[in-house]
Amino acid sequence: MKTSRPIRARIRPAAILANYRSAKACAPDAWAWAVVKADAYGHGQLRAVEALRHEADGFALLECENAVLLREHGVRQPILLLEGIFGEADARRVVDYGLHSAVHCREQIEMLAAHARADRPLSLYLKINSGMNRLGFDAATLPQAWESLKKIPALNLTLMTHFAEADGARGVLWQLERFKALAGDWHGPVSLGNSAAILRHPLAHGDWVRPGIMLYGASPFADQSAAEFGLQPAMSLESRIIGVQSIAAGERVGYGGTFTAEQPMRIGIVACGYADGYPRSAPSGTPIAVAGKLTRTVGRVSMDMLACDLTDIPDAGIDSPVTLWGPGEAGHVPADAVAAAAGTISYELFCAVAPRVPVTVDGQ
Repeated sequence: MKTSRPIRARIRPAAILANYRSAKACAPDAWAWAVVKADAYGHGQLRAVEALRHEADGFALLECENAVLLREHGVRQPILLLEGIFGEADARRVVDYGLHSAVHCREQIEMLAAHARADRPLSLYLKINSGMNRLGFDAATLPQAWESLKKIPALNLTLMTHFAEADGARGVLWQLERFKALAGDWHGPVSLGNSAAILRHPLAHGDWVRPGIMLYGASPFADQSAAEFGLQPAMSLESRIIGVQSIAAGERVGYGGTFTAEQPMRIGIVACGYADGYPRSAPSGTPIAVAGKLTRTVGRVSMDMLACDLTDIPDAGIDSPVTLWGPGEAGHVPADAVAAAAGTISYELFCAVAPRVPVTVDGQ
């Protein structure tokens, strides 16, 4: 979509590939599912897949129709449905297109077993609830799952779990212990590590890791930046100054007058607001870059605009470049820093970029 409005999101496929390589380097003994769910965390599923087409061990997503789309685009690597199937039509497509599917309840296993074929092995990921308490089998329901799996004539099975606190002080060892207890004498493949576990918990990788947010150059941790891990930001949100106001001490800025100037100020108005996906919760003081210098937002974010402090950037004016997050013409603003200021996480920033924001792709 082309628009005369100056906002745009810029995607760097080379960064996605570099970050995938970093995940592989952190888990050298494991295969790695490139997680491209949620439209590749807002970066564009097909863009991310194309960037990784020649190196990814496999791709993981949610919707069966998107998995079929990848097959129709020539993707031959394994494709994993992270939440499994949602109905009989999905079960048929898993078999027909040779997809891998998580199974987290007996009903999913039964549907897949009904369509299984002896001449076409079915690859399933049995989800173990090790403490996330979201999806998966526990001690009470796991015996039923094993019984249902016996109905599948040709089965390739992997056990998987998902860590709830790999990014926090509690860590993963408590979940690993539960997982091992539930797995019993299982000696087949397991899939364990998400981005946080890949980066911080080498004993919790398993045979298949599942890098997600790290592929897109953001950190899963509040206390360590993406740059500390050598991750490269894959998205920038950029715009320009469309208005400048000079205000006196005591004047307020924006809806509700939530910001009051303590001294004379120059205020820049940026063509970006919450309808573009910038978080309305971002308070005054959220980092932003204008014309090569780091500054701050002021006042409440509006639907189509936000304000920033130009007082110490005398050369900035109408049409000056602005970086909302990521590396850009105006400077580098870590997405994690913007997210922290807004009380959210970079995952939400990336996924929330609105369809009305034009996208440009480096190298195209």
